[in-house]
Amino acid sequence: MPEDTFLLGSRPVHRIGFGAMRLPGPGVWGPPNDRDAAIAVLRRAVELGVDHIDTAQYYGPDVANELIRSALRDGGSYPDGLLIATKVGGRRGPDAEWLPAATPAELRAAVHDNLRSLGLERLGLVNLRLIGEADGMASPGVPLAEMLGALIELRDDGLIEAIGVSAVSVDELHEARAMTEIACVQNHFSLLDRSGADVLEACRELGIAFVPFFPLGGGDIVGTQRLLEREGLRAVAARHDATPAQVALAWMLSRGPHVLAIPGTTSVAHLEENVAAGRIELDAEDFSLLEA
Repeated sequence: MPEDTFLLGSRPVHRIGFGAMRLPGPGVWGPPNDRDAAIAVLRRAVELGVDHIDTAQYYGPDVANELIRSALRDGGSYPDGLLIATKVGGRRGPDAEWLPAATPAELRAAVHDNLRSLGLERLGLVNLRLIGEADGMASPGVPLAEMLGALIELRDDGLIEAIGVSAVSVDELHEARAMTEIACVQNHFSLLDRSGADVLEACRELGIAFVPFFPLGGGDIVGTQRLLEREGLRAVAARHDATPAQVALAWMLSRGPHVLAIPGTTSVAHLEENVAAGRIELDAEDFSLLEA
């Protein structure tokens, strides 16, 4: 397997993918401000070799999935080798609020919603997103075994290829793996917030992919700006004639060969910069500056 790929379930994918969360309108709600630009970003991503796109039916809702389908499902099929990963466990309320949707019935409905909106007969990867206090919401109170059980049944029915988990602790990861094979963990992790380092290390030991979301900060403009303005990050960027964002992504990938980045953007220029970050090799002096 090439050095710039890692297994996501049974499929090798390039270590820099694309996150579709930013494609819908402001607040991940409604249509994009520029539909043509969103379509162009998706098509350019595939041209650059991106073969892992992360999405969710509740981005929009339906908007991100519809854009992916319109941009990439040419002639009734997607490009060979493209893995579209989606997630279930949440939904959007009428006022655009984020809400849990974790009962077995809700999870089954979410899988079918993703199949419909993406135009697929089988989903390559479904991440079970656990929603709770970290999201500013009460836990839905559904046992992990019940949630995973619903996805396992759907996989056995041929509607899902692989199952991942998201926003989990090390204990929850081990509980999930006791029930079924887990393809990946998708947790919050960045140069600015390393609170999930124990889960990242557990994934390394288990040989499964770790897919950090919000790799450039806290998931909003303020969080990203806080990260990109760090003096050490800017110094390393200057050493490599790169942008701070590129260095932040390169640092993320340096955490281990099992780390897969899914930065999102609505700009073709930023997309090209993100993909190019995979070619940056950091040295000891860089790491010293970044740790400082």
